[in-house]
Amino acid sequence: MTPRQQSRRLVSSAAPATLLLLLLAGAADAEPPLVGVSPQDEAYFAPQVIACRDGSGSFPRSRLNDGYCDCTDGTDEPGTSACPEGKFYCINTGDLPRILFSSFVNDNICDCCDGSDEYESGIHCPNTCKKRHDTAETDNGVSELSVAHLGGTDIISSKHTLDIEDLIQKLRGLRMAAVIELGVVVCIFVFYFARRSTRARRRQYILKRKLWPLQFISVFFLSVVLPPIHIYCHGFSKV
Repeated sequence: MTPRQQSRRLVSSAAPATLLLLLLAGAADAEPPLVGVSPQDEAYFAPQVIACRDGSGSFPRSRLNDGYCDCTDGTDEPGTSACPEGKFYCINTGDLPRILFSSFVNDNICDCCDGSDEYESGIHCPNTCKKRHDTAETDNGVSELSVAHLGGTDIISSKHTLDIEDLIQKLRGLRMAAVIELGVVVCIFVFYFARRSTRARRRQYILKRKLWPLQFISVFFLSVVLPPIHIYCHGFSKV
């Protein structure tokens, strides 16, 4: 074998290994997919170093959706259930988008109508967005659906938030009413016992005034009348 043939053989044998190394390097450098991120927020996750929305810190883009919670508000885990405070964005093409809590991601229950929340659970979620879209169409063929980005929350979440706020206001009103009723009851008891004490003192005063003549007569009899009678009776007994 000539030196030229040996060189060609070495190059041909090294080509698969070089291709494998390039593929591995490309996979290592590939950016993680933006799973669970709304289209309006894609620019926020574009930098190589991303800040947590709550200001608690930052994280490299390679740690996006890596299954480990780096931000307390779940900014780094929009597509996993690693962060309790994380939020998953359902695109729901053809229907209304939806925001889920991260605990709903890959829980074997289809929450998004497009099934995007169960991308790693292994179950098959049929896309029901088209059916819901057809149901929502009016008789003249004009769709009444509208997709709106409501500051990070969807219409359903906003309704639930309003319901919770209304419940909190009602509870506060009930608590205030209970405090007022308790205050009225306490005032009634205080007035009742104060009046009863006043009447008792007045009764004692009236009783003392009624008994004063009798007390005076008793003292007068014991101190003035009784001694002479006693002396007289004592002398008569000696005779």
